[in-house]
Amino acid sequence: MDDIQGSGRVSGEKLGADLKLVLGDVEALLKQAANTTGQQAIELRERAAENLHRASLRLSEARVAAAEKSRAAARRADDWVHANPWAAVGAAAGVGFLLGMLASRR
Repeated sequence: MDDIQGSGRVSGEKLGADLKLVLGDVEALLKQAANTTGQQAIELRERAAENLHRASLRLSEARVAAAEKSRAAARRADDWVHANPWAAVGAAAGVGFLLGMLASRR
């Protein structure tokens, strides 16, 4: 389970770095387009739009991957609870006890 969380953290960091890079490129392209006119400005705007579209696709792919990972984790948790019902009851009771202790302190 730690492997999944670690790989999710790495891919999330990579996605964030990639998005910062793409947004920086788009910002530079738009600044160039503001200072130019004619066909060159049109080409720069098209490149900026293409970069934004690619970033949107990557975000969509990341969303789908995160949903798949969360469904897989939920299935593993469900399987574990079915295989170890008394351990699950004990864990839930322990968490409930700790939350009750924390709530009563306030």
